[in-house]
Amino acid sequence: MKRQDSFSTYHPIVNLVYFIFTIGYALAFTHPVCLGMSFIGAFVYSVLLRGYDGFRTNIKYMIPLILLTALINPAFSHQGVTILTYFPSGNPLTLESIMYGIMAAFMLVTVICWFSCFNCVISSDKMVYLFGKAAPVLSLILSMTLRFIPDISGQFGKVYRAQRASGYKPKGSHFVRIRTGCHVFSAVVTWALERALVTADSMRSRGYGLSGRSAYSLYIFRKSDTKALAFILVCGLYVLAGSVCGGFAFWYYPSIRGSISGTLTVSMYVVYVCLICVPIYMQAKENFKIRKM
Repeated sequence: MKRQDSFSTYHPIVNLVYFIFTIGYALAFTHPVCLGMSFIGAFVYSVLLRGYDGFRTNIKYMIPLILLTALINPAFSHQGVTILTYFPSGNPLTLESIMYGIMAAFMLVTVICWFSCFNCVISSDKMVYLFGKAAPVLSLILSMTLRFIPDISGQFGKVYRAQRASGYKPKGSHFVRIRTGCHVFSAVVTWALERALVTADSMRSRGYGLSGRSAYSLYIFRKSDTKALAFILVCGLYVLAGSVCGGFAFWYYPSIRGSISGTLTVSMYVVYVCLICVPIYMQAKENFKIRKM
């Protein structure tokens, strides 16, 4: 279940810049400390947005995905100088390949977690607002794509309940279950295609995408948005500049080495945590104000 948090009430540009930094750095940095901080921040924020359902969903897909990805890399990659043992095939099992597999696994689940937060915060209205003038067709496609999976999931539930009320029972032989599933799937696909056509015709009839077309916007850039955007930009650009200077440099092959405790690296840790925790801090501040009233 999606919850409205304090950060979601900020201007769409503030939300977009934040996710550009967090998702971009989650993909770019292989430093284990950075990945750990990004993973914890994404996990906490997703639970903050989606509650217990978010926690349960994260655990459900994260553990198998981490184990699968972490095991696949050592089985196919045999690089590294620290040999632990040998496979029956004669290929070595190295410490570096294991650590790289764990890093890749956490990077994957961290990015997925950040995108789940992005989907909760950046609504279709915000997407149209952000890209409607520059790329109207792209913004419409993105907004429809973001809503596709949640809407399809909800429609599956509605059609399934309607089928049961009409006498189609999911219990019985495999043939009966397959037939019921086909009825549900056919109804949902028909609904999705019809809705896509209706949406496209509706937007075309309203002149969407025409040059010179004005658009009504609910979003106003306030003073708080300016402060939040400035803070996010300062933190994000500092981390970017520090990474260019090698503050987050880390290698797994041929041996594990990298910056861990240098002055620049430690300062980047602090700034990176501040960047990641922006929405968490905003929500904690809002909760404190509510309790104080």
